[in-house]
Amino acid sequence: VFIVSIGLTVGLYVTAQTGFFPQQDTGFLQGTLVAPQGSPFAYTNEKAAEAVRIIGADRDISEAHYNAGGAAQATFNIALRPREEGRKASATDIINRLRPQLAEIVGVQVILQAMQDITVGGRSGRAQYQYTLSDTDLNELNEWTPRLVSQLQRLPELKDVTSDQQSQAPSANLVIDRDAAGRFGISPADIDAAIYNQVGQRQVAQYFTQVNSYRVIMEAPPDLQLGPELFNAVHLVSPVTGKPVPLSSLVTVDTHTPRSLSIAHQGQFPASTISFNLAPGVSLGTATAAVEAARQSLGMPASVLGAFQGNAQAFQQSLKDQPLLILAALLSVYVILGVLYESYIHPLTILSTLPSAGLGALLALRLAGHDLDVIGIIAIILLIGIVKKNGIMIVDVALTLEREQGLDAQEAVRRASNQRLRPILMTTACAFLGGLPMILSHGTGSEFRQPLGWAIAGGLIVSQAMTLFTTPVIYLYLDRLRRRFESKEDQRAPSATSPG
Repeated sequence: VFIVSIGLTVGLYVTAQTGFFPQQDTGFLQGTLVAPQGSPFAYTNEKAAEAVRIIGADRDISEAHYNAGGAAQATFNIALRPREEGRKASATDIINRLRPQLAEIVGVQVILQAMQDITVGGRSGRAQYQYTLSDTDLNELNEWTPRLVSQLQRLPELKDVTSDQQSQAPSANLVIDRDAAGRFGISPADIDAAIYNQVGQRQVAQYFTQVNSYRVIMEAPPDLQLGPELFNAVHLVSPVTGKPVPLSSLVTVDTHTPRSLSIAHQGQFPASTISFNLAPGVSLGTATAAVEAARQSLGMPASVLGAFQGNAQAFQQSLKDQPLLILAALLSVYVILGVLYESYIHPLTILSTLPSAGLGALLALRLAGHDLDVIGIIAIILLIGIVKKNGIMIVDVALTLEREQGLDAQEAVRRASNQRLRPILMTTACAFLGGLPMILSHGTGSEFRQPLGWAIAGGLIVSQAMTLFTTPVIYLYLDRLRRRFESKEDQRAPSATSPG
């Protein structure tokens, strides 16, 4: 039974769905609306208002606000109805319910995510997780980023895939005909000032009231600013003739080449960040593996570097450190117990109680639908300290009976098990009941504590059921092994001889 429990524990650990932190329902959502690159403020504001109307109409939304800003995007702050008022759906359920409705808004992409109490890394994205591409060659980066975004959007494990790349904005490149401008006495500075008057929001006046001040801004009508037709409507007065001259006769306009509105950097290199959320029921470990596989399938050149950022990066680092952390905890316990009992063997008897605790914890997390995340690992490390007391109680009394009453190992461990049964059951019951409130609580942010309660409760139940039977048997086997080594050492010891 002990060997089977070790095998099952290893199997459950290897095949467990891994995550970073549990997805919380804090009662608040945040979101981003992404409009086409180069979209004017009026367009972005109109689409954001439409999205807020859809969001606010949901039965579980208390209030929703938006702020339309630059870079053709808007941000949302959304408050959910408190659970005390009868809200049954979680924040994730509400996002999944709103996603198809928001997808019907033509021309924009709306991304929602639940606000979390703990986020790692200073980088924020349009979605909860980020993957960054960087390259020394900006043109190569602009070529491969849209390809990877398109590939990730087809993955069933991911939702709300988007990029912060702003490399395809419509632009107008003006080339001044200096000969024509010179004939009319118009300088390049005059042309620049005329264009700025139309699109640069030049402040021309300011007036004051008793409570506020107001700036008067000069610009062309918004509808005229949407295309190159603006340059046909602008006229400059010629100092030579005194008559208006159309701007279109002084410049050549090229509107076919897209331009970059902004270029993000990571370190000293151009970079673009791809943000994504998880599909329902998909763990972060599965999603990160899918992203890496998609990148490999595209055959990107080695000069395009990819790395997870923020929570996803911290998750990958924690995934690498988890086995070392558990091993360090076991090694520390073994050294302390070895010093306490002055033995290499008896600490192994006590540590033999741990595989059943790990089996129960992993099994409880899987049955409850939780990933093996940082909270689950904390629970397993806590179990190392809680569960080993079963073995300590039995071994400590058994050694005392052998030393003081001269009993053999089998009789000593039998009596120790009988004497310490009630304290073992009482301490286990106290620890188990202490974990129940974390399982049963459903308040705001309770999702953060539930995996801890499930892992502790499951580990205690399984370990209690198994270690009462396996610990005495392992004690006897290891005692026989110890005696066998001692007899061999006695046989190898040189016999004393009298001097000739």
